[in-house]
Amino acid sequence: MDTNQLSATFAALADPTRRAILARLAEGEATVNELADPLPLTLQAVSKHLKVLEQAGLISRGRTAQWRPCRLEPVPLREATHWLERYRQFWDGSFDRLSAHLQEIQKGNAHG
Repeated sequence: MDTNQLSATFAALADPTRRAILARLAEGEATVNELADPLPLTLQAVSKHLKVLEQAGLISRGRTAQWRPCRLEPVPLREATHWLERYRQFWDGSFDRLSAHLQEIQKGNAHG
């Protein structure tokens, strides 16, 4: 996995506005105006957020005449999910071991 790509993905996801844009694009393609409409930002500010998302590879923009729809690109998110999954498995295992240990302690106290 490309660590630069992973860093770019997480940096882009760190901003709540960009996460809101990605959530909207998960529903389907949208123009800059459509993405900007529900946000309390100027078109210029939304365009800057889109540029960050595009540079991170999280979105792409179409080239249909004047209409340049943005679309979600799944690969970087999938790679970030795979990276996070390794740590989820670690934590799940740690919590399972802790739970078993606490149950043993409780059993010992009940018999004591």
